[in-house]
Amino acid sequence: MKELDLILGAWLAHCWEAAAVAERAEFERFLELPDPVIAAYLLGRDTPTEPETLALVEQLRKQRSR
Repeated sequence: MKELDLILGAWLAHCWEAAAVAERAEFERFLELPDPVIAAYLLGRDTPTEPETLALVEQLRKQRSR
């Protein structure tokens, strides 16, 4: 999905370098989720229950709006 690529790519370009080790690990774990789940989280159709994933999704959504 093109929009997912844009959102995830923007986070990589703008946030990866400054991200803490734990944030990078969460991002890598997030990428292992099925595409429909990632899309639901990033497009606001669902909300993750894990606090670390929720924090990442919020960062990704903010990056999307820039």
